[in-house]
Amino acid sequence: MEIFKPLIDTRYHETEVVSHDANSITSTPVSSSQNILLLSNDVEVVGIDEAQFFDDGLPEVCEQLANKGIRVIIAGLDMDFLGRPFGPIPALLAKAEYITKVHAICVRCGALANHSYRLVENESKVLLGEKESYEPRCRACFSNSMQQEP
Repeated sequence: MEIFKPLIDTRYHETEVVSHDANSITSTPVSSSQNILLLSNDVEVVGIDEAQFFDDGLPEVCEQLANKGIRVIIAGLDMDFLGRPFGPIPALLAKAEYITKVHAICVRCGALANHSYRLVENESKVLLGEKESYEPRCRACFSNSMQQEP
């Protein structure tokens, strides 16, 4: 098994994928999806974390790996902070054989959250952050907050 993450994701650790509850696993940071192809020789499973931060070539790379018989497991956000499709995720969803959508809990009302509400003012599409920058919100709480912004 080989796990990859985008080179830009250094929030918790430079070479490990770390969960919010501090579980970790060693990974290989890469600057582009093509590097995943080059580094996935002789593996049965490839894991890719934070897939939304990869380039648009990621779906083709994953398809090439799958066509070689390699199991590909991907984690990533499907929407950005504005609620729009994020990076290569829509194309990955279209090509995936299995999809498991995992939800957080809305910090406002306790419902299932499917949005990441940005707490800080920054218009950049990519802003690495944790609890100080984002909150999980359900559709209603997310929409209400977006309508209240100037």
